[in-house]
Amino acid sequence: MSDPRTAGSADRTSPDLQPARWASRLGDAEREQVLRVFLDADGRLVRIPAKHTKRLVVLDLLAQEFVPGERYAETEVNNRLRAFHDDVAALRRYLVENLFLAREAGVYWRTGGSVALED
Repeated sequence: MSDPRTAGSADRTSPDLQPARWASRLGDAEREQVLRVFLDADGRLVRIPAKHTKRLVVLDLLAQEFVPGERYAETEVNNRLRAFHDDVAALRRYLVENLFLAREAGVYWRTGGSVALED
């Protein structure tokens, strides 16, 4: 019999509930096409994608601004995100909600997204 305290709770290990991992599975051509639509020539977001799958592609790009294993104060996260879009609060929230960043007591760290491998 299942535990009623956990009934209906999400299993965070399920691939369906790990959007940061999902975003890194798209092909290069698909990612590039989404980024061409939403980024201007300077690399700034024209707008934040409304469609979740396209937003994941953009969030994966933003996550690459943060080094895995490093901790960031909220002001540093804001400064890095402001280079892409003025609504840093929305970007921060999306990054955390979609498991690209984690947050505790005003400190953020990277928890997902693709990582460029060196040759």
